[in-house]
Amino acid sequence: MMFELLFKYPVAVFSKGEFVLLGGWPKWVLALLIVAAAAALAWRIRLKLSRSGGNLRNWQAATIWLFETFLAALILVLLWQPAMVVAQLRPEQNIIAVLVDDSQSMAIADGGANTTREEQAKKVLADGTLSALQQKFQTRIYRLDSHLTRVGSLQQIPPPTMPATHIGDGLKQLVAETSDLPVGAVVLLSDGSDNTGGIDLDTISALRNRHIPVHTVGFGAESVSPDVEVDDAVVPQRALADSRLSAMVTLHQHGYSGRKGTLSVRDGDKLLTSREITFAADGKIQRENLLFSAGTAGAKSLEFSVAPLPDEKNKLNNSVTRLISVDSDKRRILYVEGEPRWEYKFIRRAEDDDRIVQVVSMLRTTENKIYRQGINDPNELADGFPTRAEDLFGYAGIIIGSVEAGYFTPAQQDLLREFVDRRGGGLLFLGGRSSLADGVWGGSSDVDLFPVVLPNQKNTFHRAPATAQLTPAGADNLICRLVDDPQANVDRWRKLPYLMDYQDAGTPKPGAAVLAEMMAGGRKLPLLITQNYGRGRTAILATSGTWRWKMSQPLGDTTHDMFWQQFLRWLVADTPGHVVASVPNQVLFDEGHIRLSADVRGKDYTPAADATVQAHVMGPGGISAMVDMTPVPDAPGTFQADWTAEKPGSYVAEVTAQKGSDEIGHDVVSFERMDGVAENFHVEQNRDLLERLASQTGGKYWQPNETSKLADDIPYSEAGITVRETKELWNLPLIFLVILAVRGSEWLLRRRWGVV
Repeated sequence: MMFELLFKYPVAVFSKGEFVLLGGWPKWVLALLIVAAAAALAWRIRLKLSRSGGNLRNWQAATIWLFETFLAALILVLLWQPAMVVAQLRPEQNIIAVLVDDSQSMAIADGGANTTREEQAKKVLADGTLSALQQKFQTRIYRLDSHLTRVGSLQQIPPPTMPATHIGDGLKQLVAETSDLPVGAVVLLSDGSDNTGGIDLDTISALRNRHIPVHTVGFGAESVSPDVEVDDAVVPQRALADSRLSAMVTLHQHGYSGRKGTLSVRDGDKLLTSREITFAADGKIQRENLLFSAGTAGAKSLEFSVAPLPDEKNKLNNSVTRLISVDSDKRRILYVEGEPRWEYKFIRRAEDDDRIVQVVSMLRTTENKIYRQGINDPNELADGFPTRAEDLFGYAGIIIGSVEAGYFTPAQQDLLREFVDRRGGGLLFLGGRSSLADGVWGGSSDVDLFPVVLPNQKNTFHRAPATAQLTPAGADNLICRLVDDPQANVDRWRKLPYLMDYQDAGTPKPGAAVLAEMMAGGRKLPLLITQNYGRGRTAILATSGTWRWKMSQPLGDTTHDMFWQQFLRWLVADTPGHVVASVPNQVLFDEGHIRLSADVRGKDYTPAADATVQAHVMGPGGISAMVDMTPVPDAPGTFQADWTAEKPGSYVAEVTAQKGSDEIGHDVVSFERMDGVAENFHVEQNRDLLERLASQTGGKYWQPNETSKLADDIPYSEAGITVRETKELWNLPLIFLVILAVRGSEWLLRRRWGVV
């Protein structure tokens, strides 16, 4: 109200209009006259000073000159007839679309109110806002949930029971259905809860192309208290049977700061693990780590939850579901060792009880002899390290012990790089007399595989004690997790027996992660370093002395075995097969559309662009469908298919790839459709989404008590049928007040300084 009193027109005129000067004289004449006036006033003031004896200081004279120059410039600008030119909707010829959110979250009554959010939205419209719009424009009323439905009146909008809100999809549908109609603006009354995660750029672009502003009216409290909400749970989508898994659970709360709660993970009715947590400050994002066993093979639906607390407002947002696929197929690791040593023996022994990971080893006993263990047939590795991709790529991981680079031919070195980069395998280098820099690996073609810049010298391997300790990055890493509690795990590492030897691995590369360090010879050196490379991963363990963690501890201590089992499972867990199936989201909320993807590789793991790929989808109620997957242009070996899960429940898609009559491989991916769940989350008003939608489309965010001005603001739009109007500015009340204020201030200063 105050703005219009001073400026005569609504804010929209100035925010959406264009400032112009209607006078017939050129603008450069105006600028010239302002400069001339400023110069003349300066000369006049200087002349007066000289005649009066100069009893004004320079800064006082400058102040008077500024006041007089500003006043002269303002009067000159007014003579050039300033105005705002703004596009304005023609009355009665444009349509205003009024969208009322009727999803479940709009059934909430905030702060003990007797009315729901939807009832408040209807009341805002019925109390004059809708009639004010109808007096100026044609109006169409819609209800918005998972899609847009036109209704004849507010009374035809049902109670809010719909399980989903798709604001972006509804706006896109509106733009499409009214493509030949003059829509001047959209008024959206909502709490901003959107189950699709936001409004995509395509929707914003469609609105912008037609210059349709979206005015949003927000309902609902901007925080719900007291309440605990689980935001997310990040867990690997694939795991090996009986592996320990780590899940990062994200949550926030209001009203329980400093209190205790119980965080747990369940597989159906089976509790996998739980622990007590302390809630952080109200509204602060809190991250908690949970460790649990993947269990037996199969597709699993895991529920991560915080136990409901007394007087909690919304107990339906305390848990999230995530799917994982647990695999029991064996993963074979090729271990190449250059000399008999204790580390070799104890690494093999640590994996004896692992039914998933199998270590196949070739130990160089003399210059021209190797000792093989764990082979499947007598011909395996009979000729030494493989020379063909088909033979080497049958392994999921490789360990290279105390072996110099020259032991491998240039072709085998190239094959090692392709094993990681193209095959996606894991490669581990161990410390030793002929390892790393002492093995001249820095001069090999595989130098890029190392997560460090190797020292440019020899004699980096030392037979001397070294003690291990975790870095912050290693404290939460599953490779190094000997004890579930993070701080206890750090303390456990500090108490491990000293290592018998150590090696200076070099300087970690920028993309590498140092998980453990060692104190050796008064220096702190990296001990365990990892990095991702191509489709795979590489690591260095800069010692050959972890066997003392077994020999120097009490009988029955499992520290050494646990470390190596976790380390080698990390090495091979993500090694892909010939076919890798995936979906963008494993949990579908309130809609069934899903895109199945498959990366298909041949025997040598080059993309199999000519493969025939099918997905067999099985779901609840006996659903079974065969879906042909088609190649993706410009992405050789990648295939996709769109499919719709019509019913809620769990689905499994088995993807099979063939070349002619020969099967290349297969993979399984699971997903789940859950209806009526997403509306229980983020039940507070999503003001950020509503404000961004309004600002990106040229509209405005309104509080419910401000909507009486909505009908006056909406006409200023470039959508629909418009006319450009000129709003003169010379007679603004503000200008009169400014002239009065400037002239009065100057007079007061002159009087004070005695120059009136």
